[in-house]
Amino acid sequence: MTSLNFDEQDGILRTISDAPPTHYTIKIQSLSLLSKHSLEKYESGEFEAGGYKWKLVFYPNGNKRRNVTEHISLNLVLAGANGPQTCWEVHAAFRLFLLDQNTGTYFALQEQNERRFHGMKLDWGFDKFLSLKAFTDASNGFVVEDTCVFGAEVLVRKERSTCKGECLSMIKDAIMYKHVWKIDNFSKLNAESYDSQTFIAGDQKWKIKLYPMGRDGAASGHLSLYLALADPTSLPPTSKIYAQYTLRLLNQDYSSSNREYKVSWWFSASSPMQGWPRFITVTWFKTTSHRFLLNDSCTVEAEVTVHGTASALE
Repeated sequence: MTSLNFDEQDGILRTISDAPPTHYTIKIQSLSLLSKHSLEKYESGEFEAGGYKWKLVFYPNGNKRRNVTEHISLNLVLAGANGPQTCWEVHAAFRLFLLDQNTGTYFALQEQNERRFHGMKLDWGFDKFLSLKAFTDASNGFVVEDTCVFGAEVLVRKERSTCKGECLSMIKDAIMYKHVWKIDNFSKLNAESYDSQTFIAGDQKWKIKLYPMGRDGAASGHLSLYLALADPTSLPPTSKIYAQYTLRLLNQDYSSSNREYKVSWWFSASSPMQGWPRFITVTWFKTTSHRFLLNDSCTVEAEVTVHGTASALE
């Protein structure tokens, strides 16, 4: 490695080691074919260290996402199903290795301080692990017969839970879903409430609830209409669904306007239903000239667009 001219990077220790990496080794043959086939990176299989699963990610021409050029990049990534969630973190010290095949020794990079891996930052490493010039220089022995060898060792210092919180996910290009509910034999409805068939909007199950004579007595003499989650008990207690919706009572011969209301609401297990207790008076609803009730039948429409969901961070 006599021709090496290391880049100065604060906080990074560079050593030469006779011992091979403790936890994992990658041997890459036909290295030049990675660039030929436009492979910007290679991800290793998973390996275990300190009770967690990890993988190495090698960028043969530098990590383009970080605008790295003229260098190779090498990262350690926390992987696997047993990795911490967003509110957990693992503190680890690690060394990443590159074999000098001429001498059998390893060029190793290590940060002076341990790094904190967590759900929002799963990877750490070296964007400028080594210049391409030094990497491909035959006298350094890093690439021999188009083959190179990398490695890693990881020491987990500690782990801990850091927070409680939630994640809001807004939906780009949300799709509106319409559900039509025809109610026959309205004059024979004698229960307090009736439900439409379940329908799906935004990956959630919904239903329309109708109270023919008003809900809970507070809206006596009115027809009450609500949009409701069809199965709120299946929703985690801390989850919420942000939906914009319209409930509409149709004029059935188009002689006058429909009756409709539109609103946005956060639905949850504790607030699974929202609507209008005084949607329309029973008298107005049954008046022949308004044509909401025709041949003892009426039609209710729901238009539902789910714009976002919020759930707990784990």
